[in-house]
Amino acid sequence: MTLSEELKARGLIEHSSAPVDQILSTPRTVYLGIDPTADSMQVGNLAVVLLMKRLGNAGNKLIFLVGGGTGMIGDPKEVGERPMLDEKTVAHNTRALKSQLKKILGSTSFKMVDNADWLMSAKFVPFLRDVGKYFTVNDLIKRDVIKRRLDNPDDSISYTEFSYALLQGLDYLTLNEKYGVDLQIGGSDQWTNILSGVDLIHKRIGKQVYALGMPLVTDAFGKKFGKSEGNAVWLEASRTSPFRFYQFWINLPDANIENYLKVYTFLPLIEIEALMELHLRNPGERQAQETLARLVTETVHGPAATAQCAAASDALFGDTPFNELSREALAVALAEAPSVKIARRGLAEGSLLAEALVAGGLASSKSDARRLIEGKGITLSGQTISDPDQKVYNGDLSNGYALVRKGKQGVLVLVLK
Repeated sequence: MTLSEELKARGLIEHSSAPVDQILSTPRTVYLGIDPTADSMQVGNLAVVLLMKRLGNAGNKLIFLVGGGTGMIGDPKEVGERPMLDEKTVAHNTRALKSQLKKILGSTSFKMVDNADWLMSAKFVPFLRDVGKYFTVNDLIKRDVIKRRLDNPDDSISYTEFSYALLQGLDYLTLNEKYGVDLQIGGSDQWTNILSGVDLIHKRIGKQVYALGMPLVTDAFGKKFGKSEGNAVWLEASRTSPFRFYQFWINLPDANIENYLKVYTFLPLIEIEALMELHLRNPGERQAQETLARLVTETVHGPAATAQCAAASDALFGDTPFNELSREALAVALAEAPSVKIARRGLAEGSLLAEALVAGGLASSKSDARRLIEGKGITLSGQTISDPDQKVYNGDLSNGYALVRKGKQGVLVLVLK
């Protein structure tokens, strides 16, 4: 299977400025632009970064363009203008993104450049003569986001945002002249901006360069992937912990899981097909989700953190006893799960389990806790509890901990203090 055939089979190409076979028939110098609007990427960004990694592994040269200049403007969004970032914030975010990319790309060779190097020193009149004259207002106002903003009587668009496409076109031209870049990739929502550079280079210097657009990855409800009620799933551990990152993947519904394996992992397609056959035979085992969670978390956070997350997850939601966890995995479980401390001296006569359920948030009141217990909805260290007056004793806290579960997802750790 050729590179172009594999990318198509994985569903990684939605738009192309020329036939994909033609574009990828020879090694290219490829670039992806990332605006430093935050100090971390999220899982939606990860998809196209991994596409870059595939291209690099196939022998193409990679350049990541961090938008230190364009990041101070921001591309037009659906409603309203993006907040203007100051130079200090943009510089901080740029450093963080560089570090993050190095970790994800690993041994894959790449170069990083910052468009602030040329945009911040560009002179206005030469920019209008050398770039602006190749763009028509007629064409720009037909672009989807700009058109919607102009058609909305309650909205408007500033010249700053309106000019973003020109800056992106200049980026491609500059990278082509300095580094021989002849292919740009990006998400399909950036397709018209990406074509700005292709058109500018053709009109200005008569060269043919190329572009590929990757489809946006969406969840089961068609929302941008990685968003949950407006909250991104971040790649930075201080924003989304490795455990919660792992849980995000392992808790995905079956819908689209095969697509996520194709996009976010480097498993050969034949292995993905075999894995999905096993998954369909026994969906309850969630083998596809576990494989996805493990591989993506390893890519972002490394094998050691992934092993700890997997072990902590199995202790909290699976069959692994707490006393079998390594010190590191136990620390992860205790940091992520809600817990209630129980004084040792109070355990001689026993401490009411119902009170712990309320204190740990698994029940709204003591009467609610008793109803849960009577309905056999609570387990203590894997044993179903039915006595509403059940007490917890010192012997119940093996190695100082005991796990309480409510259904499949509600957990509470009792900690001896």
